[in-house]
Amino acid sequence: MPKFVDVHEGLKLPQEAIAKFTQEARDGVTDAFGVKQVELYYNPEGHVVCILDGPDEAAVRSHHEALGVPCTEVIEINSLL
Repeated sequence: MPKFVDVHEGLKLPQEAIAKFTQEARDGVTDAFGVKQVELYYNPEGHVVCILDGPDEAAVRSHHEALGVPCTEVIEINSLL
C-alpha cells in the first residue's frame, strides 16, 4: 500500500487525541477511507507530521477532513529500507 506524509502547522493536539492516535497506530486500525496511521510526530508548538498508509492522496485528505484537521500538502513517499 502507498505511504504518505503530510505536515500540519499550528495544530495543538490535546493529550487525549495523541493517546488515541498512538493506540490506533499500534492496533493497526484502518479507517473507512482505507487509511492507517503509521507514525505521528509532534511538538508542543503545534508542528505535526503524519505518516500514513493509504490507497491514494484523496483517501488521505478524506481521512484528515473526517478528523476536522486541515491538510495542505500530501506527499507520496517510498521507503528506503
